[in-house]
Amino acid sequence: MKANVNNTVPKLKAYKRAPFVGLSQWENGNLTTNLAERKDTNGAFFLVEAVLAPGTEPPPHVHTSEDELFYVLEGEFDVYVGKEAFKVEAGECVFLPRFKPHAFVIRSPRLHVLALFTPAGLEEAFRSMSTPAQRLELPTGAVTYSTGDLKQTAQRLSEYGARFLTPDEVTDQLPLYPNPLPPNN
Repeated sequence: MKANVNNTVPKLKAYKRAPFVGLSQWENGNLTTNLAERKDTNGAFFLVEAVLAPGTEPPPHVHTSEDELFYVLEGEFDVYVGKEAFKVEAGECVFLPRFKPHAFVIRSPRLHVLALFTPAGLEEAFRSMSTPAQRLELPTGAVTYSTGDLKQTAQRLSEYGARFLTPDEVTDQLPLYPNPLPPNN
């Protein structure tokens, strides 16, 4: 059976990739390295390695286009997903389905994660808000979500189906945020 030329999927190329300065960026006070993007996966997913510090978290938000999964390599954070909350530590993952409001608070001096977004596409929003990393370390004195122009950031993210929650939505939809969670048992 012959394949219809209009229905073929572009062939993917095998590769390996690791964080290095030329591939990494500083985005809202975080160090990120895009390990797999839309062009690498035919749009199936976007995988990013990120190092974050307390105070660089995005405001409570919701994605309408992608599901999100975090795997913690180092550190811990509290993740609030609707009316649920999870303390997530090194070696654990947390899944955030699209359309579910969520937020997180970093509870360690540093958080090192792999973040998987499916399908891909959100990397373009992050790229538009970043600068090339000068070294594989967190930037010093960088503009973060809490110190930058949140209106402009919200506009850029909305173009990719993500939006920040209003204070009333946070109170109603994320009732446990930002209260610290008890240690895991």
